[in-house]
Amino acid sequence: MVVGEIVIETDVVVIGGGPGGYAAAIRLGQLGKSVVLIEKDQLGGVCLHHGCIPSKTLIHSAEQFHNLPQLEKMGIHIPAEQALFQMEAWQNWKNNIISQLNQGITHLCIENDVTIVKGTATFLSEDRIRVETSNDAETYRFENAIIATGSRPFIPSFIQMDGTYILDSTAALQMQSIPSSLAIIGGGYIGIELGMAFAKLGTRVTIIEMANRILPNISKHLTQEVMFTAKKLGITFETATKVEKVAIENNQVHLRVFSELQQSKILISDRALVTIGRIPNTDSIGLEQAGIQTDEHQYITVDEQCRTNIPHIFAIGDITPGPALAHKAAKQGKVAAEVIGGLPSAMDSTLVPYVIFSNPQIAGVGLTREEAEQQGFSIKTGTFPFRANGRAVATNETQGFAEVIVDAETHLLLGMHIVGNDASNLIGEGVLALELAARVEDIALTIHPHPTLAEGWLEAAEAALGHAIHIVQK
Repeated sequence: MVVGEIVIETDVVVIGGGPGGYAAAIRLGQLGKSVVLIEKDQLGGVCLHHGCIPSKTLIHSAEQFHNLPQLEKMGIHIPAEQALFQMEAWQNWKNNIISQLNQGITHLCIENDVTIVKGTATFLSEDRIRVETSNDAETYRFENAIIATGSRPFIPSFIQMDGTYILDSTAALQMQSIPSSLAIIGGGYIGIELGMAFAKLGTRVTIIEMANRILPNISKHLTQEVMFTAKKLGITFETATKVEKVAIENNQVHLRVFSELQQSKILISDRALVTIGRIPNTDSIGLEQAGIQTDEHQYITVDEQCRTNIPHIFAIGDITPGPALAHKAAKQGKVAAEVIGGLPSAMDSTLVPYVIFSNPQIAGVGLTREEAEQQGFSIKTGTFPFRANGRAVATNETQGFAEVIVDAETHLLLGMHIVGNDASNLIGEGVLALELAARVEDIALTIHPHPTLAEGWLEAAEAALGHAIHIVQK
């Protein structure tokens, strides 16, 4: 420590103001702790400013634009020549949404007595941290710390990002015009979500994936409707294909790709988007000075209370093993805060739902068919197609189905998965059912409102029991 340096005392420092960090800070404030929340950019983190929220505004806008021609059969006539998507106007709308949500988070932090510091934090020891601000540096001594520094896109060393022709997801959502063609490296959920959105806006999209199919981490039968829609949108897939070189020539991106089937070839596109994964932001915050251990992939291992190997230092969100999801980070943040506050809190459930904002959407919680069988369960399944659902037919959204996975012996629900319009909202019932250890009869005996898409769960549960009303079962 520098002689004469002032050290600021606080109960807790939270490093990172994303969904996990700000949730932890607010909960700590509610519990009466003095909290310093350190964020180098803006509260809300990548999710609010560069990921979850801006991507969903683009997906929603693209969906509305793409569906305009279908409105005519519903009695709404919009001449095709009058329909125009303006990227610049969308950027303004997106930025206003981000600003509104950012202001809300800031207000909540202030009202809960959270001290917000804008700067870059580095551990000096297991109880001190230094924060470099725009014009100064401050040192904090803490009793507890929560690390919530998030993740960043993984970019292979042979790809040189320039933010104009070769993009990550952040740069793609900042474009001021719609590219005429876009090559997407990576067929995971980010590549599929953005690829389908740009295709709906008129971009020729090619998705390159090393695995044998897109969304390789999702059960194949859940992705078939997405593949069908993607092909209708004109998206080209290059699966089992590896990108070997990326270069910019004559204001276009040239990608040399290789597959066993087609060998080497060149794909040319106006822009290229890299969406092949993320890596944790643990490499520049001085973890070694605090004695915090990471695994071989630089993730911080934590226990069910989100403690690191240093018991008074906690880690949450994308820097911990497991799915990199905002809602997981927020839950971990509240758990860590409550443990620090002396409450009996823990991550005592493995039920983390997933949502893919493709067309149609895919969402699920719990085990898939394959996982349940691999774990030795004898299972029943019940599936109900939305083409037999009155609400889906009335709104012209008949793609997809609801599916329940059931232990054949006990009838305990093991998993619930859904493909279709608004799956992102419908999965909430599945999460609650599994969290409460419900049996399939609990869903089947519950009166669901009509006409709604939620009736899909009712019918799927009844199908598992052999007596669905609105599909033929023999």
